[in-house]
Amino acid sequence: MARNAGAPSNLAIMKRWSQRFAIAALVVALTSSLARAQSADLVLCDRIAADPADPDKPADVKGVAEVASGDIATAIKFCGQASRASRRAMYALGRAYAADRQTAQAIAAWRKAADKGSTSAMVELGVLYGTGAGVAQDEAQARKLFERAAEAGNPRGVTNLAALGGGATPADPARARQLLAKAAETNAEAQYQLGLMLAEGTGGEKDEAAARALFEKAAAQNHPGALLQMGAFTEAGRGGPKDAAAAKAYYQRAADLGDEEAKKALKRMDCPMTIKDKRGNFVTNLCF
Repeated sequence: MARNAGAPSNLAIMKRWSQRFAIAALVVALTSSLARAQSADLVLCDRIAADPADPDKPADVKGVAEVASGDIATAIKFCGQASRASRRAMYALGRAYAADRQTAQAIAAWRKAADKGSTSAMVELGVLYGTGAGVAQDEAQARKLFERAAEAGNPRGVTNLAALGGGATPADPARARQLLAKAAETNAEAQYQLGLMLAEGTGGEKDEAAARALFEKAAAQNHPGALLQMGAFTEAGRGGPKDAAAAKAYYQRAADLGDEEAKKALKRMDCPMTIKDKRGNFVTNLCF
């Protein structure tokens, strides 16, 4: 059968499809390249500026207690780039600015992160409003931010809300326990904070066994405070068996993470005897 005049040939059709496939492949490649670049920015941002207590942080990201002075410029650069697609990075960008004492820039970053749902940013802004640092002091606004963070399960939001005195609503440790219990199902910081409340009998019955179990869960995730508490609980036999060797191991892990109290506890365990002068003042430890 003769081909209609003006109808495209099979070769022309193949060329068009080939061009379309080439364009599609180029789009995919560019998208993948941009995704990898964004991911690399976020990885570096996490490494030097992620908050260890941020609920948005993946479990495999360790985080840093404070952004090191030598890392500030790098953190601002890469967290800034990653913040276009990550509220976690936007919050970390605020931490970097705060470490550099650029308070206005830190507040701006935290506002953006909070608007995107970052509960850690809400807590930081709440602290600023509660103390009047960089903004006009406004306890009502601080309470509102802490409540938003607490209702979303942020442990610091819960404890800060419980500790906030005055205002229209009094501090409510019992409510703090309820909110922490929900967050403690998965979050190490919540497990630690709830453990402290149970250990001290704050907001309800004192339960050292339950506190110890929570500290143990958080310690398994290398939470420094929980490791310190596990050292103290196992050393004294609180809420479970007494085990000096295990206590020392917990203290050592906390000390390796930079915890100063854990370092003191190790020194005390290695040098348990103290020498005092006639007035009862400490002179030195005796080590064995």
